[in-house]
Amino acid sequence: MSTTVPTLTSVIPTSQTYANADSFPPLTRAYMQVSETVKADNLLRRARWFYILVGIGLGLAFGGCVTGFVLLRDSWFQLLIAAALGVVFTQVAFLAHEAAHRQILSTGPRNDRLAYFLAGSIGMSYSWWNSKHTRHHQNPNRVGKDPDIASDTVSFVAEDAAKARGFIRLITRYQGWLFFPLLTLEGINLHWQSFKHLAQRAKVKARWSEVGIIVARFVILLVPVFVFLPLGMAFAFMGVQLAVFGVYMGSTFAPNHKGMPVIDRAAKLDFFSKQVRTSRNIRGGWWATALMGGLNYQIEHHLFPSMARPYLAKARIIVREYCETHDVPYTETSLLRSYAIVIDYLNRVGLAARDPFECPFNVQFR
Repeated sequence: MSTTVPTLTSVIPTSQTYANADSFPPLTRAYMQVSETVKADNLLRRARWFYILVGIGLGLAFGGCVTGFVLLRDSWFQLLIAAALGVVFTQVAFLAHEAAHRQILSTGPRNDRLAYFLAGSIGMSYSWWNSKHTRHHQNPNRVGKDPDIASDTVSFVAEDAAKARGFIRLITRYQGWLFFPLLTLEGINLHWQSFKHLAQRAKVKARWSEVGIIVARFVILLVPVFVFLPLGMAFAFMGVQLAVFGVYMGSTFAPNHKGMPVIDRAAKLDFFSKQVRTSRNIRGGWWATALMGGLNYQIEHHLFPSMARPYLAKARIIVREYCETHDVPYTETSLLRSYAIVIDYLNRVGLAARDPFECPFNVQFR
């Protein structure tokens, strides 16, 4: 098998390296074979009691935050409550993600309604996120088709980094080191993107239902905070809540694909290879599953999006064995190592935003 598939160390920052379709083995039947094993082991069934218990746990956690807020009054210890709310909202986001993938309830419409409510309860538009996330699953890490690697404040491919201008160019040059600090703003960005989506003139499915849920959410959250806390403390409370929410969300999703092979627009790939080679699993077992909402099994999630969280670990054994047998790279690493890979990758891509004629000696003595 060819070994020309790009890895982190083979990425050329000033000229983005893409995975060549010729480097992928002919595994057009792989997904069918793995699926048969997964179905035979009954790993696509619902996990009703698991999600009931998770829902109860999150309800108790939210109740604990409310109780703590009431008891602490205008103490700066309220910032601990704000941080806890950021964690709880992120865990709710994981459930919204699972409902969107039809993992929780028995029918598609029921899962959709649950996803609308859960996403709205954390201030995010489900219709906006679902469209974006569906395109990601169809073409993970494919240039021009995966919105998760589209150029924004952070550039994920060298061509986009080279086009950065002004203040964004300065950020791009050091984007690896700035990535996690920038995630403190991701919560605000998610709210803003949702607002723009719902405010657009084009038709939006269930627009007013989403607006109603999101408005109610902000009223329930903001009114007590700004009524019962001093103004400065209230702003600090919201800042901490949004920062923790953004960092937790970004830190969970970033290890999944960043630093994995980037696929050219014209590449023709089979489904199995495309999903496995562009995804990265995180080791850790049950604690990683709880921390990341099951997204630590990213490879299995991309192969079987409707698989409930409790069964992903068993599916991992099946998929990994198949990959070893057929010489398909199966990427799995620790959480901290994945963050190091992401930072290194983004810094390499960010080199494209630097002046190719810049002399370090001249820079030092400017």
